[in-house]
Amino acid sequence: MSTSTESPTPRLDATGIAPILRARGVRKSFKHLEVLRGIDLDVSQGETVAILGPSGSGKSTFLRCVNLLEPINGGRILVDGRDVGYDVRGGRLNEVSPNELARRRRDIGMVFQHFNLFPHMTALENIIEAPIGVKGERRADAVKHARSLLAQVGLEGREDVYPRQLSGGQQQRVAIARALAMRPKLMLFDEPTSALDPELVGEVLATMKQLAEGGLTMVVVTHEISFAREAADRVIFMDGGVVVEHGTPQQVLDVPQHERTRAFLSRFL
Repeated sequence: MSTSTESPTPRLDATGIAPILRARGVRKSFKHLEVLRGIDLDVSQGETVAILGPSGSGKSTFLRCVNLLEPINGGRILVDGRDVGYDVRGGRLNEVSPNELARRRRDIGMVFQHFNLFPHMTALENIIEAPIGVKGERRADAVKHARSLLAQVGLEGREDVYPRQLSGGQQQRVAIARALAMRPKLMLFDEPTSALDPELVGEVLATMKQLAEGGLTMVVVTHEISFAREAADRVIFMDGGVVVEHGTPQQVLDVPQHERTRAFLSRFL
């Protein structure tokens, strides 16, 4: 991996706190195809950032790099001040052990396009599996937390229902509760409504808006312009593996400065 071992300068946000997520010069290639070409991004605690862009722009790849589902080829990604998959030893970046990587990933929750629930487990069992098996929580505590999360995502009373008995929107809300059960510092959403029937999109977006209003730190890859406008603190527009434009929702969505941004938004607005 080609990258500097110097820690990115810990610039503080408006609250005087270092960002939860700091990406600097992130590069990622698949063989000869360079998908990310130097991504810089800070996300502050409690902030919701929406990432927009056409298919193939690198949005989802960047999310997967944040929790090292995809290893990066250059740059640095720090979550809560620490590299996700590397330590600096002897002036060089060295990969951490699989156990240490798993431990650091606990701080990062991720919700995918597809729900990936365990079909043989109830909604409650899906949610408590990781807190008990990975974090070693007492079952009674995990169950209590899971019930509160199901209520939070509008599924109170559905604890004993299996995924096949739930709609796609309900399954995605269980998946959100499952990610929240690990009490992450950062939540990543990779187009969480793209696999849903149109009439089910609203219920998932409503849950995500509630989480944003509650101060959860979120990075959301989405094509839902209404969500970006109403729930995001900042909007990032990516194309060709770079950040083309960023700013408040009003700046990027209402008065975009770049032709590529305007051309993309013209399909939705």
